[in-house]
Order: sequence, then C-alpha cells, then structure tokens
Amino acid sequence: MNFFRGVMGGQTAGPQPSGAETIQKLCDRVASSTLLEDRRDAVRALKSLSKKYRMEVGTQAMDHLINILQTDRSDSEIVGYALDTLYNLICNDEEEEQDESEDAVTPKPKQKTVPMPDENAQKQADDLGAQFTEKFIEDPEHLALLLSLLEEFDFHVRWPGVKLLTALLKNQGPQVQGVILVSPMGVSRLMDLLADSREIIRNDGLLLLQQLTKSNAAIQKIVAFENAFERLLDIITDEGSSDGGIVVEDCLLLLLNLLKNNSSNQNFFKEGSYIQRMRPWFEVGDDNAGWSAQKVTNLHLMLQLVRVLVSPVNSPGATASCQKAMFTCGLLQQLCTILMATGVPADILTETINTVSEVIRGSQVNQDYFASVNAPSNPPRPAIVVLLMSMVNERQPFVLRCAVLYCFQCFLYKNQKGQGEIVSTLLPSTIDANSISAGQLLCGGLFSADSLSNWCAAVALAHALQENLTQKEQLLRVQLATSLGKPPVSLLQQCTNILSQGDKIARRGSKVQTRVGLLMLLCTWISNCPIAVTHFLHNQENVPFLTAQISENLGEDERLVQGLCALLLGICIYYNDNSLENYTKEKLKQLIEKRIGKENFVEKLGFITKHELYSRAGQKPQPVFPSPEQMLFDHEFTKLVKDLEGMITKAVHKSSEEEKKEEEVKKTLEQHDNIVTQYKELIREQDAEIQKLKEQVASVSMQNEQLQTSNTQQLSQIQQHKDQYNILKLKLGKDNPSQSSSSGDLSQVNGVQTEELTQLRDEVEELSKQNALLRTQLSDKDSLINTLRSESGASDNSELLKELEALRSRVQAQSTEINQLQTERHELQRRVEVSTTSQGVPSGESTVDNTKVTELEKRLAAQISETERLKGDLKSTIECRSDLEQQLASATSTVAILQTEKSKLQTEVQESKKEQDDLLMLLADQDQKINSLRQKLKDLGETVEDEDDLDAREQTDDDEEDDDEEED
Repeated sequence: MNFFRGVMGGQTAGPQPSGAETIQKLCDRVASSTLLEDRRDAVRALKSLSKKYRMEVGTQAMDHLINILQTDRSDSEIVGYALDTLYNLICNDEEEEQDESEDAVTPKPKQKTVPMPDENAQKQADDLGAQFTEKFIEDPEHLALLLSLLEEFDFHVRWPGVKLLTALLKNQGPQVQGVILVSPMGVSRLMDLLADSREIIRNDGLLLLQQLTKSNAAIQKIVAFENAFERLLDIITDEGSSDGGIVVEDCLLLLLNLLKNNSSNQNFFKEGSYIQRMRPWFEVGDDNAGWSAQKVTNLHLMLQLVRVLVSPVNSPGATASCQKAMFTCGLLQQLCTILMATGVPADILTETINTVSEVIRGSQVNQDYFASVNAPSNPPRPAIVVLLMSMVNERQPFVLRCAVLYCFQCFLYKNQKGQGEIVSTLLPSTIDANSISAGQLLCGGLFSADSLSNWCAAVALAHALQENLTQKEQLLRVQLATSLGKPPVSLLQQCTNILSQGDKIARRGSKVQTRVGLLMLLCTWISNCPIAVTHFLHNQENVPFLTAQISENLGEDERLVQGLCALLLGICIYYNDNSLENYTKEKLKQLIEKRIGKENFVEKLGFITKHELYSRAGQKPQPVFPSPEQMLFDHEFTKLVKDLEGMITKAVHKSSEEEKKEEEVKKTLEQHDNIVTQYKELIREQDAEIQKLKEQVASVSMQNEQLQTSNTQQLSQIQQHKDQYNILKLKLGKDNPSQSSSSGDLSQVNGVQTEELTQLRDEVEELSKQNALLRTQLSDKDSLINTLRSESGASDNSELLKELEALRSRVQAQSTEINQLQTERHELQRRVEVSTTSQGVPSGESTVDNTKVTELEKRLAAQISETERLKGDLKSTIECRSDLEQQLASATSTVAILQTEKSKLQTEVQESKKEQDDLLMLLADQDQKINSLRQKLKDLGETVEDEDDLDAREQTDDDEEDDDEEED
C-alpha cells in the first residue's frame, strides 16, 4: 500500500517518480497482482492519469486494459474503470469527462497552458485518438468483446461501453462499421439500447446509432428492419414532438441518416404508414410567438425529413407515391397552414416554403390543391399571390425570396393547367382592376428598379412558358401601357426596350443581373416558337442591337451578356420560318459573317457554359445562391442551353447551298416517310381486318364443332332407336308361330287364304331389312362427310350431295311402299272382320266355334295393337331421320360458307403479301435514290457523311462536351 500512497500523492521522502515511471508501475501491478482489489485500484489510478498522460497510458496500458475486459469480466467495477480509461484515450472531445467524487483518489493535476494554437492542439488530439483507435480495432475480437459487454445490464459497464463504441465510430467509422456488420447480432444488440429504461443510456444509444448509420446503406437497412422507425417515432411522441428537447433532435437526426439517399428505407417508411404519423408534428396554434431555439431546431429537422422523402433526386415513382400519401393524410394541408400562419420564425417559414415546393413538384393533384389555398386576409387572396408579393419585395430576406421563387417553379413544373392560369392573368380579357393578380406582380417585378426582383420575375415568367407552345403564343397578346398619351407596347417589345436601355446604362456601371434575367426570358419564350421569332424580328432595332452587343470587346462581366445575346440571335436563326424577307435564315447568317464572324460568334456563345455559375445552377432545381450577386442562372435554362448550343453552331456554319440540299433531302425523306407511313397505316388496317376475319373463322369453327357434337348425339339417338326397333322385331318374331296358328284357324273358319298373310309378313320383313340397310348407308355417308371435313374443308361436295339426294329419294320411295303395305294390311284386316261377322256356322258346333272365334278375335286385336305400336315407332324413326337430314343439310351449307370465307381470306393474304412486296421494292428504290443523291453531292465536291459517320460524329461531339463539362 506504500506504493499506492506514492502514486496517489502521499508524502514520501526522496525524489518523486515521473509520470511514465508511475504508469509503468501501475501497468505491472495490473498484470501481476493476484488480488482483484489491487488490480481494481491500479486500473482506477490509470483512469485518473489517462487524460494528463494520454500518450503514456495509451502506449503502455492499452493491452493490459483489454486483458482486464477479458479476464475480470465478472467484476463490473473494474470493467467500468477499464472502459472509462479506454474512452479517455480514444475520445477526441475537448470537454473532459467529469469524474465521480468517490473515484477520485488524488486531486486532478492542473492542466499546463501551452502557448499553442487551439487548432494545432485539437489536431494532435485527433491524431492520438486515431492512433489508439487503430490499435484497438487491429484485432476484430476486441470489438466483438466490446459488443458482448453491451449486453450487460449493469450501468457501470453498459454506459461506458456505449461511449467507447461511439468514440471508435467517430474516429474510424468505416472500419468499425465493417466489423459490426459481420458480427452476429451486432446491430441487434445496439438496437436494444433504445429499449433501456435508463434515459442516459437510451440517449447515448441514439448518438451511437447516429455514428453507426452514417454513409452505410447496409447498416441503415438493418437498423430500419429492426423496427427503428416505430421506436424512434414513439420516443419523439413521448418527448413532446416539436416541443421536446435534445432527445427529439437526436431521433430526427437518426431518422435523416436512415432515409437520406436510401430508397429501400424510404419505401419501407411509406409502406409502414409512418408518413401519417408525421402530421401531428406540424400542428401549430394561433399564437406562434416566443418559440424556443430547440423547437425551431426540431421543426427545421422535421421539415428536412419531409423533404428527404420527396426530394427531386429520388426516383420519380417513389417521390410521386410519397406526395400522394402526404396529400391523403393531410400533411400537405398542415404545411400550407404553417405557410399562411402569423408569427412563424423566418427560417421556419423559409424551410416550410421549400418543403411545400417539393411536395407539390410534378404532382397535379397537389398543385391543384396549392392553387386553391387562400391566405387568411380580407379579402382572401390566393397563397400564390401572397408569396409572389414577398418575392418582388426587396425588403424581404434573400433566402425567403429564393424559397418563394422555388415554390413558384415547382408549382408550374409539368403543370400546363397552372401555366395557363398564370398567363391568363396577363391577357386583356381577364384583367381585374380591383384585385392584384400573379401576372401583374410578375410584370411589376420585371420592370422594377430592383435587379433581384427583375431576375426573379423573369425566371418565374419563363417557367410559365416552359415547354408550352400555346402559352408562348398567348403571351404575345399582352399589351403594356408604358405612359400616358402613348400607344401600348407589347410585353415582348418592352423587354427588348429595357435591354437596350440597360446597355446604355451599362456603360456607367449597370445591372448585369437584370439583363441576364430578361435574356433568359426571351430565349425561353421564342425557342421552338416560330411565331414569337417573327414578332421579335419584326422590330427593326432588335437585330442591330444584338449584333452590336456580340461584336463589341467588353469586360469580363459583360461576356455572359454577350453569350446570351449570341444564343438569342442563334435561336432566331434556327427557329426562323423565313416569313420576313429582310431577316431570313440566310440573311441573318450573312450578317453574322460580315459583322461578327462565325468563329467569333461561336466563341461568344461558348461563354455561357464556361461561366463558373452555370455548372452550379445545373446541379439541382432549387435556386441556392450564397449572395444575390451570384444569382444569374436558372436550372431549367441550363438544360435549354445544353440542347440549343450544338444545334445553333451547326446552323450558323451551314452555307445556303448546303441548306438547300439539306432541305431537298429533307423533303425527299419526308415524302418517303409519308409514303412509308401510308403503307404502314394500310398494313395496320389490313392486319386489323385479318384479325377480325380470324376471329370470325374461329367463331365459325367453334359453331361447326358444336354442330358436329350435336350430330354425334343425334347419331347415338338413331342407334338407340335402331336397337329398340330390333328388339321389337324380335318380339314380333316370337309371336309369329302362335299368330300363324291362330291366323290359320281363323282363315280356315273365315275362308281367308293363309298365303296372303304370309306374303304380307314377308313384305314387312323385307321393308324392315331395306330400312336398316338405308340407315346403315346413311350412317356411312355421315361418317364419309365427317372424314371429308376433317381432311380438307375446301374439297368439292357436289358428288356427296348427289348421293345424299339419291338416298333421300330411295328413303321416300320405301316410305311410300310401307304406306301401301299398311293400307293393304288394313284392308285385309277389314276383310277378315267382315267375313267373321257375315259367315254362318252349323248349330251343333256353334258353341265351340264361337269360343274359337272369340279367342281368335282377341289374338287378332292384340296383333293389330302391336302393329299400330310398330307403326308409331316407325313414324318417330322417320321423323328423327328427317331431322338428321336437315342438320346434315345445315352442316353442308356451313361447310360451303367456311370454304368460301377461307378462299376469301387466302385471296386477301395473297394481296397483302403482294402489297408488302411492292412496299419493299419502293423502299429499295427510295434508298437507291438517296444513295444516288449523296453520290451526286460527292461528285459536286460537297462533303456528305453517311449515317454511320454521322452517328459516330455525334457520339464524339457528345463525349467532347461531357469532357468539357468535367474540366469546367
């Protein structure tokens, strides 16, 4: 214990040991002491010295401290001291860890003041922390050990473990993230910290997860699927949402880490219905004065979280689904309420405007709702008008005016309906003198004395014309009253007038920003609109002004204006319809060649893309500028310049002969394209007709199959009738002997000859055989018809029909014979009955004879009834046969119809093939003509490139443009 008295400041005689010697002795004690108390006291002493002698403790004691974590894990106190010591070595924060009073054995030595700048001191501390971090994570088992210690519930182990892991992530984030990612249940153990009942551990766990999820999409996904969204939103709600403290801020920062640039987590957040839980965050009261700084910070982060979900850099589908969810749950409505509320801090109002901008950008439903929002004023005014009033007011903050411009741009993005409504407020028929409209505010800002208002109004008006030819033409109707007693001037002419006046003022040091804004408006207006180009060229002063601007040698600040003037003049050439004789394409190019020079013109045109602010504006749609002076380019305008620069350069360099030849080739190609289009339409119509005919054939085939099925059923019924008829014949044959004897007796009594009855029976049996034979022949013919149908639907059925008619004639003749025989049989029966009643008998034998006669009469009656039943069966059989014959005739006619339709289809297919062959021949002739024209051009000495060469040249030009943009 004397050793510890010396180390901890006890009074001893002799010289005091140095810090390095003391630390060495403590390390030896940690390594060699067998008693846990001695090791614990030594580790506690190292902890107290770890800040003053950070280098010495880190180099000598780190291995011993890690060994303590492994061997003395059962003692939470010594493990806690070891973790605190390692944290002091690795942490780079300037704030010192507050030591607990009971753990301080000796007073803390005073820190000597070193005459060194704070930056150098912090840099040295960072270097030490990075070195010790690398040493600690050299062995992945050390991090695995630390993660296992976090499972301990003891406060003295878990809390310093969380702080140590957080410091490791701050110093060497990617390396530590990689180890945790491959560690089994590594992320799950850290997520358990959010469920700890002790707030200090939960709050430090939030800080740990913030460091863990930075710039690592894999860990972000794992954390999200560990139910992080649910837990974080619950914590935010429990802490009071926007009125909460620093814990709410930490939760929001962690949510931003999980969602930013992570489409998978964004989709999971939306599908989990968590957007609906964000709506209560933005509920504000009527009295918004006196917001705390923490509430402003929290609400600012909440707005950023909404913007992450609907950012323009996200995929269009994901952004659209989130926008729809925000409108459905009422989040957009709540944001608009904040937008129109009073007393909201300026930075929150600015961020709310930016948030609403991205929620409505490109969403027609949200844009329509935003157009219907009114400010709570008397009389009520649309929110768009109120925002535009702030944009053109030079007393408003710069960032607020930029936000309003962005909101207006997002409202008009892909919204032709909104564009039409804005332009309509400028037309004479819709102007209301009693109210302020958006168009009036834009015109007022366009012609005000504030250059920033000029630029913002010009860009806003340009967005009302973006990719909308109808509104470009409508805006030409706008007339402005400049002063009393003077005729009105068109808006297009007034813009050029301001440009020319600005040029005169420019020589005294003027506003480049105003002229840049007007030139961007004019370029957007007349591009892809020949009518607007004609209106612009109709003013005789415009072209001389542009050529004078481009040809002059001005300073660095004026180069951008010269480039935009060159772009405007190039648009007048490219989209010129040659309706003005003095300013045709050829005359404008001649003017450029004489006054400016083609190479000089192209060089001035290239000043636009070479400007340092051009590439910055093209990065993202939101206008973000550090100062008003740097507000020169609009994001959508950079896209227009990129599309037009190459086309204008080619148009300027082309000669009149080249243009004529190109026009001829274009006309030829257009004619060729028209012919091809006509044939394509014809082929489409024929294909449609063929498809309809195929459907009809399929329908008829189905009907044919149904008829065949019905025919088969009828044949089976005929077979059943045949069987029944045969059974009846057998029964009749069995009864013939008795009938013969009785008939013989009767004939003998009545005097009727037996030969007549025998002959009658023979004839009936012969007719039955002939009927059966005819049925067999009919069945054979039916099977033959079916076979012919299956083998070839197009065969000639005339012979079959003749045979069928002959068969029907024979059946009719047999039916006639059967009727005659039946008539004779009835006559014979009648004769028997007459003879029975009229013939007398001897009196002695009368009783016996009467008995015999009565018996014979009964037998005859039975025979007659049997004969009648057979006649009925024969009649039903004949009717069935008639029905079958009708069905056979119907099927035969159906086959003939199908054959006719098939022949028609084959003829149409042959005609279609012939027309396609003609089309191919025509295409070959056209290609040959084009090749001959190219050859003629080559013979005349003109340079004509093939299509492959043109494709290669365009690809090379695109690559060179990309390289130039990367160099810029």
